[in-house]
Amino acid sequence: MSKVLGLEEEITLALRRIARATDLHSRLLLGLHGLTAPQLLTLQGIARLQPVTVGALARAVRVSQATATGILDRLHDRGLVTRTRGGRDRRQVVVELTEEGARMVAAAPSLLQDRFRAELARLPRWEQTMILATLQRIATMMDAEAIDGEPALTADAPHAAPPADLGVCLGDDPPAGSGEP
Repeated sequence: MSKVLGLEEEITLALRRIARATDLHSRLLLGLHGLTAPQLLTLQGIARLQPVTVGALARAVRVSQATATGILDRLHDRGLVTRTRGGRDRRQVVVELTEEGARMVAAAPSLLQDRFRAELARLPRWEQTMILATLQRIATMMDAEAIDGEPALTADAPHAAPPADLGVCLGDDPPAGSGEP
């Protein structure tokens, strides 16, 4: 006998499906293009704002400065960005794309899944705007502004495979007792 789910259960399931789809797409980006969604978002932010300080970049892509620094470390190691100390304020670090980084941004796919982009494009502008407003409202209601965007969206290890149950494990940390480091 099936029971009708309550509103909270339906909302929870919808949010889990969105989180799972987002994680899978980030892993696909990593597998196909060698970049996670947060790395690509960071590269796009640099392209839009360069030269940009790490602090300004972190605010623009809505991650903590520590997370931005970690992402920039990985991008720098791959030769996609340069970092230099500020001229007058040596505490500031200024970030710019390298030629390879600019090529990567130019060739990069969308951060949104193709199907979602296509369905969104079919909607009238007012409905697209309502979806954005609703998603922003959900993020606010969940206090998501205080949550760093990177952990649930990354899979920095090139060999990383999606966990068996992404509804339970959405981030980089393996499930307890999995034996993985």
